[in-house]
Order: sequence, then structure tokens, then C-alpha cells
Amino acid sequence: MDPGAVRPGVGGPLLVAFAGLPAVGKSTLAARVGVALHAPVLPVDPVERALARYGLVGDVPGMAAYGAVAGLAEVQLGLGLSVVVDAVNPVASARGLWHDLAERAGVPLRVIEVHCGDEAEHRRRVESRPPDEHPPTWEQTLLRRAEYEPIIGPRLVVDTAVDTDPLPGILAYLR
Repeated sequence: MDPGAVRPGVGGPLLVAFAGLPAVGKSTLAARVGVALHAPVLPVDPVERALARYGLVGDVPGMAAYGAVAGLAEVQLGLGLSVVVDAVNPVASARGLWHDLAERAGVPLRVIEVHCGDEAEHRRRVESRPPDEHPPTWEQTLLRRAEYEPIIGPRLVVDTAVDTDPLPGILAYLR
């Protein structure tokens, strides 16, 4: 293990919630943090896709997907594991799930807001995603950006357009 990594059990479990628009690098960073923490990574997108396969689409299933992931995270936290949540978390009500869960579980919540400060690069990432992931179009991403509510409270903001590896800074924030 990387000597700078957060070791499981040191300081107890954490709930780490990633937030940010599609294609900014959240999933990549969440996976890397999950490996460093030896923690499960719980992404909301596959849950939303599974609900859609059963005909559940729209706003309510979107929140249902967040609720399902929160339920799974609660089980993992109850086992004494840290958990990494990978989700857009565009509105305060979605983010409130993580605050409530952390409080119920008695664990610290660490929010990591990811963005891509280079709009041309962000658009390239959106438009180059594999179609089997059912990615939003650039126009849909811009609509989501317009609806994205600012995050109030402590968080680490990571710009993936910067040409340095953000993982060391993220792990320092989690300590």
C-alpha cells in the first residue's frame, strides 16, 4: 500500500461522497480512493440504469437510486467499513442523504466536489463516453450544470483539468 494512503481502521470508517457533473472524473477518482481506503465504491449511475430497465424513469427513480445506494452504504458502514459514494449529487436533497447517513452511522462525512475547469476538455470527455453507458449529451450536461445547486459546507474541490495527480491531496483531506 502507498505509504501516504489512508489505512483502514486508522481513525475509523469514513463516508466519502463524490459530487460533480457527468464526465468530470468522479468515477475514476472514486475508484482510486476506494482502492486506497480498501473501501467499497457505490456508484448511483448503475442503480439508475437498473431502475430504468424496469421502466422506472424520471425524478422519483433518480432519488430512489440515491436512496438505494444510501441503504447499501449504511450496511457497509455498520460493518465498520469506509464507503465511497460516486454520484452527481446535483441538489441539496440528494446531498442531505449523505449528511443524514453519516450522522446516523456516527462516522465523518467527507465531500469531494469534482469539476473540469477546461470547458473544451469537459465537452470532449462527455462526447467521447461509450454509448453503452448511456451518457448524457453535452446539451444535457449543460442543463444539469444550470440546475446544479452550489454545495454549502466543508468540502474538497478538485479540478481534473489541472495536470497534477489529485489523489495525494484527496487522501490528505481524508486523514
